[in-house]
Amino acid sequence: MNPTDSTIDFLMSGDPAIRWQTMRDLLGAPEAEWRAEQRRTLETGWGAQLLAQQDPEGTWGGGLYSPKWTSTTYTLLALIHIGIPPDCAAAQEAACLLLEGMLGEAYDTAFARKLKDMDRCIVGMLLEIAVYFGITDVHTADAGRRDADRTEAIVDNLLEEIMPDGGWNCRKGRKMSNRPAPHHSSFHTTSSVLDGLREYMERRSGSQSQAVLAAEQSAREILLEHRLLYSDHTGQEINPQFARLVYPYRWHYSLLRGLGYFARVNAPRDGRLQDAITLLNGKRRPDGLWPLESKYGGVVFFNMERVGKPSRWVTLRALRVLKWWSS
Repeated sequence: MNPTDSTIDFLMSGDPAIRWQTMRDLLGAPEAEWRAEQRRTLETGWGAQLLAQQDPEGTWGGGLYSPKWTSTTYTLLALIHIGIPPDCAAAQEAACLLLEGMLGEAYDTAFARKLKDMDRCIVGMLLEIAVYFGITDVHTADAGRRDADRTEAIVDNLLEEIMPDGGWNCRKGRKMSNRPAPHHSSFHTTSSVLDGLREYMERRSGSQSQAVLAAEQSAREILLEHRLLYSDHTGQEINPQFARLVYPYRWHYSLLRGLGYFARVNAPRDGRLQDAITLLNGKRRPDGLWPLESKYGGVVFFNMERVGKPSRWVTLRALRVLKWWSS
């Protein structure tokens, strides 16, 4: 489905984050042109606003993972989605501080222990951030295994923690007082892990590329079996919130996040996605745009868009999905 001139005008009248991605993904502009627009995210708009909020210590919000949504983790994820250049020194510094603070400065026994105890969704986020900003890995020897750098160790962990059904769950192996240990993957966790693994494949593609590709394919099959949104037993919606058009999506799974991942990897068209595509098309307004239907509560530095209004983020992502689907 080709966007109309008015839809493109709407996108191109927005923030540099929207403009450069529209130029690259929808208009096929020469790389030199969209790269120049991408660098403007450092100087003006949402990217520059978030960078200006960085603490003197090099972090955001006074914390690494909390508070939501102003912590270092969620700010760096927002900057990745905005698409600031990966060589941004301030963001690279923060990514180093995040990885060191959450796991350690080098791969060693303490690093491995922290990694094993961490929620898998956070591990996926750390991988995405570390790879996007090109964090230099430190090599050390650890008794009983090969030398490994931190990025490869994180990938190792994610491959080892795959659930029997092919996805991931933050509560794998944990039994809470009022809930049994899970036997099924979580769409929320699986999405965060897939984003991290995809970043690894696109920017690093290290020694475990073939294993990562197999893990991605297995996880995609779980999503396909559920047609992205529906129970494979009852056919009913798993969670009504999954169908909402939300941005930023934080750690949550959603219709557009799921479809966006399939488009990103240029997956083959699969009929099990048709219901999700139909639902996405049905949410399009008569003017050709998509609204922001919801957002997640919590403290933010600023709101990029207003709920209920036409959304450049949602429209850009929806058009990107439909371009892939129609091709």
